Amino acid sequence: MIMDNLLEMRGICKNFPGVKALENVDFSLKKGEIHALMGENGAGKSTLIKVLTGVEEFETGKIILEDKSIVNKSPKEAQRNGISTVYQEVNLCPNISVAENLFLDREPRKFGLIDWQKMNRMSKELLDKLNINIDVTKPTENYSIAIQQMIAIARAVDMSAKVLILDEPTSSLDDGEVEKLFTLMRKLKKDGIGIIFVTHFLEQVYAVCDKITVLRNGCFVGEFEVENLPRVQLVAKMMGKDFNDLENIKGEGKESDNKEVLLKAESIGSKGNIRPFDLELNKGEVVGITGLLGSGRSEMVRSIYGADRVDSGKLVFKNNEVKINAPIDAMKLGMAYLPENRKDEGIIADLSVRENLIIALQAKQGIFKLIPNKKQEEFVDKYIEILQIKTASRETPIKQLSGGNQQKVILGRWLLTNPDLLILDEPTRGIDVGTKTEIQKLVLSLANDGMSVIFISSEIEEMIRTCSRMVVMRDKKKVGELKSDEISQNNIMSAIAGGADK
Repeated sequence: MIMDNLLEMRGICKNFPGVKALENVDFSLKKGEIHALMGENGAGKSTLIKVLTGVEEFETGKIILEDKSIVNKSPKEAQRNGISTVYQEVNLCPNISVAENLFLDREPRKFGLIDWQKMNRMSKELLDKLNINIDVTKPTENYSIAIQQMIAIARAVDMSAKVLILDEPTSSLDDGEVEKLFTLMRKLKKDGIGIIFVTHFLEQVYAVCDKITVLRNGCFVGEFEVENLPRVQLVAKMMGKDFNDLENIKGEGKESDNKEVLLKAESIGSKGNIRPFDLELNKGEVVGITGLLGSGRSEMVRSIYGADRVDSGKLVFKNNEVKINAPIDAMKLGMAYLPENRKDEGIIADLSVRENLIIALQAKQGIFKLIPNKKQEEFVDKYIEILQIKTASRETPIKQLSGGNQQKVILGRWLLTNPDLLILDEPTRGIDVGTKTEIQKLVLSLANDGMSVIFISSEIEEMIRTCSRMVVMRDKKKVGELKSDEISQNNIMSAIAGGADK
């Protein structure tokens, strides 16, 4: 073992029923090092952190902290061993003072009572050391999320943290707040604390980190010095592509001959979710939105559809400026949205296939215009046949169907509303190859019939086959567009990374 390593995780294996979450994963961290832990959805980052902090047990492997083998049975034990975590959702009590949060469960006492004067003084001294200048007697909710993140970090550091884990700490911060957090991270680095930085933001990794460890599908891909790993190579390693050897895939999607603009977004933005963007979509066109997980792909379509609050810009749909405050507004205008999270935001598990399929049309028509049962059955039987949904009957609870067939039901739900714009966010994730192909062919057929489609997928090959134009996202902002002949794996990955030379 390298003697200046603060933390070593060797050969870590963790299984869940039917899933190898971690397979022989290695990770090391030095004192005074900021080390990025990166990978796409399902790579194993969260599981590795949970194993380290005692949230999950691991089957095989070894964790060594300062030359001593440890196994944390709980987060409290991890904290006692000097490993602290600050999560994306700040774990502080908003209605009590900053000082109380800093010393919760370890308040200084005098004659059995809390010594408020001493606690406030100690809190101020702790924050002064970290250059955080705030009134420690005020409720924590008085301060921004960025300041609350720093308070949580200060608490972790004061509890003798040797290893500090920051899990997506910048996802809700603006540029100025991110820079303040980085200043604090650099100070802690100088003090010898090892920091594990879990993030999806490429720019931030290259701004503040010394090393990067990449995981993919529960496996260790490699550990790299930041200065020796060009961004485009990082993207390739995360996505499992060999950038230099990629062959272009000929796409089936073709540019629409119809130049009639269906949707035009101008400077649409949502603070904390996505930076202002422009987007134009023609009738009968399939436009893809690509980027790494966390790049802002879903946030872009959610802001158009009214699922997230928008605070800037204007939206023109079918030649009319529209205001969409909620998804029902979008639905009534002729938009449909199949969300990324099928289980939580798509299916209603205890309802039947029939009820799940007709629910959007019923909502669009209103509760006072109930769809007759006979009509419902006709609609449902039609889409069961068109989409080849495998179900015992239309009254079968949707939770009894396979993931692919659940996805088809949700797709049928939206097709039944006869939308002008269909938004598909990861429509083929977690389903078999045959069903994926069916959905891709259906998308091209719908576009051919004049429907406009926004298509989001983590699989580049699928995007190339389906889309005639690609919008590229990075770090919550739109960074470019690729059209027809420009669409290739190399060009997409270069754009995601910020240029082939980076």
